Amino acid sequence: TDEGLAHFKSAYPGETISKEDIFYYVYGLLHSSDYRSRFEQNLSKELPRVPKVKSSADFWSFSQAGRDLAKWHLDYESAPRYAVKLDLGNKKTKDLKAEHYYVTKMKFGKVRNDENKLIPDKSTIIYNNHIKIEGIPLDVYDYVVNGKSAIEWVMERQGVKIDKKSGITNDANDWAIETMGNARYPLDLLQRVITVSLETNKIVNSLPKLDI
Repeated sequence: TDEGLAHFKSAYPGETISKEDIFYYVYGLLHSSDYRSRFEQNLSKELPRVPKVKSSADFWSFSQAGRDLAKWHLDYESAPRYAVKLDLGNKKTKDLKAEHYYVTKMKFGKVRNDENKLIPDKSTIIYNNHIKIEGIPLDVYDYVVNGKSAIEWVMERQGVKIDKKSGITNDANDWAIETMGNARYPLDLLQRVITVSLETNKIVNSLPKLDI
């Protein structure tokens, strides 16, 4: 708003600040771990309040970070696919056909802990009976959206689910083939979101300390 613009301009005299700069400042600030931890109780009860950082240098750092984050988050479908290792059994990638990419429910691999109990191995995702994804960096799970890592949202949404009440089947494979024209879209998306998560972590970890 005009009022919001005037509010920030008064805080940083001599700086040429636009509404778009403020928009991205807010987006960057909301990703700050300092901000989230300091105002955790407030954020669980009310809409976020947006503080002014003390220095114009920090303002621009948060604003640029917000722009960079937005680019990754808006263009996630065109992000580079992270180079995971695909275990295809005795097949090669060139041998795979559309049916080999059909996914019902992705799940984590298993590994034994020190007590010889099987626990989830989040570095490995079993995509389906034909494809196992290995070599997933564990820090991708640090990028959390609404209480769940971005990669786990993909695992949950890209598959086949039947609504218990209506009985309607939601099949992500139909979307992949009919809308995207790509049977391996769920796999591609998973690889792209790994890249987005890692890039997000880099930006968030480079944010300045919150000095307001």
